Amino acid sequence: MSQQKKQPEKIQPIRLSPDENPELFEHHKFTADKGQEVVRIDKFLMNRLPNISRSKIQEAIKNGYVRVAEQEVKANHKTKPLDEIVLMYPYPVRESELIPEDIPLDIVYEDEYLAVINKPMDMVVHPGYGNFDGTLANALLYHFKNLPQRGDYEGRPGIVHRLDKNTTGLMVVGKTEKALVDLSKQFFDKTTDRRYWALVWGDVKEDEGRIEAHTGRSLKNRKLMTVFPDGEFGKASITNYKVLKRYGYTSLVECKLETGRTHQIRVHMKHIGHTLFNDADYDGDTVLKGTTFTKYKQFVQNCFKLIPRQALHAKTLGFTHPYTGKWMEFESELPEDMKNALEKWEAYAKNSIEFQ
Repeated sequence: MSQQKKQPEKIQPIRLSPDENPELFEHHKFTADKGQEVVRIDKFLMNRLPNISRSKIQEAIKNGYVRVAEQEVKANHKTKPLDEIVLMYPYPVRESELIPEDIPLDIVYEDEYLAVINKPMDMVVHPGYGNFDGTLANALLYHFKNLPQRGDYEGRPGIVHRLDKNTTGLMVVGKTEKALVDLSKQFFDKTTDRRYWALVWGDVKEDEGRIEAHTGRSLKNRKLMTVFPDGEFGKASITNYKVLKRYGYTSLVECKLETGRTHQIRVHMKHIGHTLFNDADYDGDTVLKGTTFTKYKQFVQNCFKLIPRQALHAKTLGFTHPYTGKWMEFESELPEDMKNALEKWEAYAKNSIEFQ
């Protein structure tokens, strides 16, 4: 008998003014950072709520659904550090039920306690605003029954750690409470081995290096992370890297994580002047190194088409099995898009006059 997929109920917004419907429900509440620059309220909310369009935010402001210090504001209102901003609507917050979905998984290893999967690109790991289905969590619920979840990871069954939506590669999933807790502790204690391959812009000067820098959410754009050199914000983070191959205007590097901050490799490599190739969030989708020749620019654009995402793959994952105590290590093949881009750059470096 085939499993009938239950579709989550969609709640339509009720277009009423606060006067017509005085009962408003709090959907989002933010406190502007201490170092927040003074920006328009609509821009502030766009940075905090990347899945809501600017027109919807402006409509909410017009309808009186946005409050600062409990007062309605206009679209040109300027937010200041430590402002309390609340977004309210005349309908309750959607209570989303995580639905099992028959989404194919590339399972590298599985036993009764855990599973190692190879995550594809364009897959969000767990539900969040704007992504209530089609996530890895939905797929895990379908393939593995009775998955546990950490108390601080509500709606994320079996998930020990995360990868960005467009980062591919290895992840481990805990299938029992003990496995989930033990594996999570290994990640917290930094006793796992995580190695990523990344294609970055530029000829990395040193063969090996270590990046120690506090990272945290940008004070200008909350969708992005940034480095705080003085350590006044963010959390301490460490990335070790070594160059595997040089292609003249780009380099293939292996990054070994000691910490696992959001966007860590992407932000750290940008910080040292080597942004990940085609990382649109951090300006890697423009020609950052190379010549001004039209032919070269066209070559780069062709490479962007081959790998339409940041060129980052979680290649190696090692950890201690929670039940047997045995060290386990897995390695995954590079996905086709990254292989193709590397082949193009290798041929370019080999055949270009400037590298002869």
